Amino acid sequence: MVKFSVVLPVFNESGNLRKLDAEIRQVMNKLGSYEIIYVNDGSKDDSLNVLKSLKKCVIIDLQRNYGQSAAMDAGFKHAEGDYVISMDSDLQNDPKDIPKMFELLKEKHLDVVAGWRVKRKDPLSVRVLTRISRYLREFLIKDNVHDAGCTLRIYTQSAAKSLDLWGQMHRYIIALLEWKGFKVGEIRVNHRSRHSGKTNYGFVKTVNGMTDLIYIWFINKYSRRPLHLFGAASFILFFVGIVIELYMAYMKIFHQISLNREALFFAGFFFMIIAIQLFVSGVIIDILLRNYFNTSPVEKRYRIKEIIKNGHPK
Repeated sequence: MVKFSVVLPVFNESGNLRKLDAEIRQVMNKLGSYEIIYVNDGSKDDSLNVLKSLKKCVIIDLQRNYGQSAAMDAGFKHAEGDYVISMDSDLQNDPKDIPKMFELLKEKHLDVVAGWRVKRKDPLSVRVLTRISRYLREFLIKDNVHDAGCTLRIYTQSAAKSLDLWGQMHRYIIALLEWKGFKVGEIRVNHRSRHSGKTNYGFVKTVNGMTDLIYIWFINKYSRRPLHLFGAASFILFFVGIVIELYMAYMKIFHQISLNREALFFAGFFFMIIAIQLFVSGVIIDILLRNYFNTSPVEKRYRIKEIIKNGHPK
């Protein structure tokens, strides 16, 4: 068993890999046993050949480009270290920050320490897009960190293995871990200008990331009891329908109006029928999600920190 696993998603970074590999080894040689896991995410350049020329590393070569979240997920699932370190492969993250991140994790008994790029070296367009995403993230999920987009992090094995990433979910790892009950810390880290190649971050990825943000907000808020959402909507619609029908009954009795010519009369019934359908849908989804959380090896309904018998943790 190795002590550290360093996981790096790679996409078209052939000009950065050799220098990055040397920097990582220089730092990790002083910390203890380690493995370096490169996940080649369908690179179109010479990245795979460069990786094959490196010594003593694990290479996971994906069938095609699936995105950073899928690449990180593959790396986390293959990691064998007691601690898992994630970082970008573009040389903008500085491996020299790893020791102080590990020290904070041990000192504060945390499950993950996230890097905070205080002085970012990204182009203006990237900084503007990330600022917009940050405001939306703070409004919806409140993950209590300044820089949720920084890939440089160190996790305990249990925290890393609890994740199941897809889409653009890597941007919201901190929120996902907090919702699972893991302890999160943050520390300022160095951020460097890109050494080679060009950034893969742009408008389309920002929009996709915002879509995933709304999705995980919904999942966190209602996945355990979707009936709360559907039930509330059905109650409102049913109440509106009842009020309309009572009003139409009053008009029929005291003003002798013809109901078969009143659109409001049929609208009331329509609201009531939709309300019943929403409620039944909520019940069905609730049952399906309960079954999912009971059987999924990753997403559990609750997590046991420890079992104590006769005063000793098991």
